[in-house]
Formats: sequence, C-alpha cells, structure tokens
Amino acid sequence: MTKAKIYIPSKNAMQSGKNKHNTWVLEFNKSDTSNDHLMNWTSTDDTQYQVKLNFDSKEEAINFAQKKNIDFEVVEPKSAKIILKSYADNFTS
Repeated sequence: MTKAKIYIPSKNAMQSGKNKHNTWVLEFNKSDTSNDHLMNWTSTDDTQYQVKLNFDSKEEAINFAQKKNIDFEVVEPKSAKIILKSYADNFTS
C-alpha cells in the first residue's frame, strides 16, 4: 500500500497574497520505479502518485484518508516569521 502525504502547498514565487493558501492537498508518494538505461527513461506501473486531491480543511483530508483506508502522514505548515520594520530603519547605522 502506498503512503499519502497531507499538506498545505507553498505559494508560488509569483504570488504575493495569501488567497487560496489554506487548501490542504492529499498526494500519494511515488512507488518503486524501473529505469531503462538505454533510453534513459524512468517508468512505473503505479499511476496513483499522479493524483492530488484538494480539501478545504485538514480534518476533511484526514477523514477521507481514514474512510478509504489510506496510510497517510500529515505535514504541518511552518509559521511565517514576520519582521516589522519601517523604511527609516534602512538609514540607521
């Protein structure tokens, strides 16, 4: 059985706001892959790792995983460190 990860994705570098930053994602981990050294291809028989499910809350994602008997790991988001300073602080020595 493959293991799933439940997390909040980080925002894109092109985003400055926090809109839609509270959706939780259930994503399956990649299983064993086979390598074709001649063509330099990587393949797998399991396509489940391509599935990403979005949920409005962490509890919804956990309930879904438990109902479907999916082994999962919850990755808690790191809190952003906010440093308050003013424009005048640039000119103090």
